[in-house]
Amino acid sequence: MADVDPVLSPILTDAQWERLRRFGVPEQVQSGDYVFRSGDREYDLILVDEGQIEVVRDSLFWIEEAVIAHLGPRTFVGELGLLNGQGAFLSARATTPARVLRVPRPELRRLMAEDDELCDLVLHELWARRESLRRGPASLTLKFVGQSTSSDFLALQRFAERLDLVHKSVALAPGEFGVHENLGVTEDDLPIAYIQGEPIPRATPGMVAERLGLSYQAASDEVVDLVVIGGGPAGLAAAIYGASEGLSTVLLDAVAPGGQAASTSRIENFLGFPFGVSGGDLIGQASLQALKFGVRVYAPCEAVKLDPVEDRQLDVTLADGRVIRARSAIVTSGAAYRRLNLERWTDFERSGIYYAATQLELRQVMDSPVVVVGGANSAGQASLYLAANGCPVHLVVRGPELGTRMSSYLVDRLTEEPRVQVHTGANVVGLDGGAGLERVHIDSVGDVDARGLFCFIGADPATSWLPTLDRDADGFLRTGTDIAAQSLAQWQLLGREPLPFETAVPRVFAAGDVRRGSMKRVAAAVGEGSSAVASVHRALAF
Repeated sequence: MADVDPVLSPILTDAQWERLRRFGVPEQVQSGDYVFRSGDREYDLILVDEGQIEVVRDSLFWIEEAVIAHLGPRTFVGELGLLNGQGAFLSARATTPARVLRVPRPELRRLMAEDDELCDLVLHELWARRESLRRGPASLTLKFVGQSTSSDFLALQRFAERLDLVHKSVALAPGEFGVHENLGVTEDDLPIAYIQGEPIPRATPGMVAERLGLSYQAASDEVVDLVVIGGGPAGLAAAIYGASEGLSTVLLDAVAPGGQAASTSRIENFLGFPFGVSGGDLIGQASLQALKFGVRVYAPCEAVKLDPVEDRQLDVTLADGRVIRARSAIVTSGAAYRRLNLERWTDFERSGIYYAATQLELRQVMDSPVVVVGGANSAGQASLYLAANGCPVHLVVRGPELGTRMSSYLVDRLTEEPRVQVHTGANVVGLDGGAGLERVHIDSVGDVDARGLFCFIGADPATSWLPTLDRDADGFLRTGTDIAAQSLAQWQLLGREPLPFETAVPRVFAAGDVRRGSMKRVAAAVGEGSSAVASVHRALAF
C-alpha cells in the first residue's frame, strides 16, 4: 500500500482550489463508500475537500486487490479517461468520512474551456497519471494475450498504444498457453483480451472499444457541427482547430488515430523539431491536444456512407449501422496500403509482413534480418530505424536510382549505413517460410534470410465508400475549383461557388492524402486540415 507519487498530487494555491471547487457539487461520503467503481461508463472528477480517498485496482480472477494511491484534501481523483469517454477501469473509495465535490464531465469540459490555468494544470496531471498507471498494477485491468507472430494480436496492441490505453500485452511463443487454460479459454481463442479479468476470446479492437465505452454513442436528436472522418495528421489538425474555435467536433478513425504518420519512425522536416520526431510521438501529443479542446474521438469507428439530408445537414453512417447527424464533414480518410502481388502474401501478412516500422513492429523482428521495399522517404526512414536497432536490412528499390523519389539527406545516410544493403532496379518476386516469414526472393540477388518484410510502395485513396463525390481517375477527391463542370450546377442554387477544400457535395470537405493535388507530406496535411476548418466556418455561416 503506497502513497501517491508527488507528481500526481498537484499543489494548488488557495485561489486555484476555490476556482476549481466552483465547478463541483458537494457530497458527504462515509468510510468505505465508493465515489466511483471500475466499469462505470459515466463517472466524475472527484475533488477531495476533507478526508481521504484511495484508488484501487479491483481484485481479478487470479490477483487480489491492489491499492494504487491515497489522495487527501485539496487533491482530485481521476485520470485521462475522463476526457476521451473511457469508462472507469479503477475504483475509488473513502477510507475516512470525507467531503468531496463531484465535477461531471460536461463541467470538466467547461472548466477546461474557460480557465486556461486550471486547464493546463488538470490536463498535465491527468496525463502524468496515465503515464504512471501504465507502469504499475493498473495495467492488468486490460490485458492482451496472443501469439507473438499474430497480426490480430498486433492489431490489438496497435489500437491500445495509439489510443494511449493503460494495458499489458503478453506475447506467447507458438504452442505456449499455460495458465490461461484455467480460465475457460483455449489456444484457439487467441488473441484474448482480459477486461477486469474477464476473458474475451478472439478479441478485436472493435470489441474492446465497445466494452471500454470508446465506441460512438449519440445523444437523442444530437447534431454535431463537424464530423472529421480519418484520424491522421490532416484529421487531427482539422478536429483540433474546429473544436478550439467552438465547433462541436467528432473525430472518427477506422483503426486508431495516427494514420500512416503514426507508422513513421522519424519525421525530420517537420517545423519545430530540428532533431526530428517520431510519428508516434507527434500523433500522441496531437491526440492529447484534441482531448484538451473537447474533441470526441472514436476508434475503431468506420464510416461507410455519407448522405446529405434535410436542413442542409449530413448523415454519416457507421459500419455498425449507427448514424451521426452533422452540419458539416471533413473527409481525411487517407489511403490504403498497396500490396505486392505475390503468392502467400496474405499468409505472411499475419506473421511477417508489415506496413509500418515503429517500436511495435521492431519488437517482432529485433536483431533479425529484414527486407524493406520502396523508394520514397518512408522506406528510407524505416531502413535507418531498423538498422539502428540491430536489424541487417535489404532495401529493395524498383527504380534505377535511390534519389529519384527520396530526399538527399536520407540517400546520404543510407549509403553510409553499413547494416543497409541497397538494391536498385530490383523486385521482390517470392516469399517463403513456415508459420512465419523466413526468406524473401529478390530477382537481382536471390534468396535472403528475412524475419520481416516492410512494404512502403504507396497507397490508394480510401474513397470507395464515397461514390457520389467527384473523384479523379485514381480515386482522389476533387475540391474547390478542381470540381468537374458537370458537378457545379447545384451551386447556383446556393448562390456561391465551392469553397477551398469543399467537395462536390456542399458542406463536405476533403484534406490530406485523400484530396487530389495534395502534397502527401505530414506538414502539408496538417496545414490542409486546419485550412479546411476556415472553409467550414464560411459554409456554416452562409
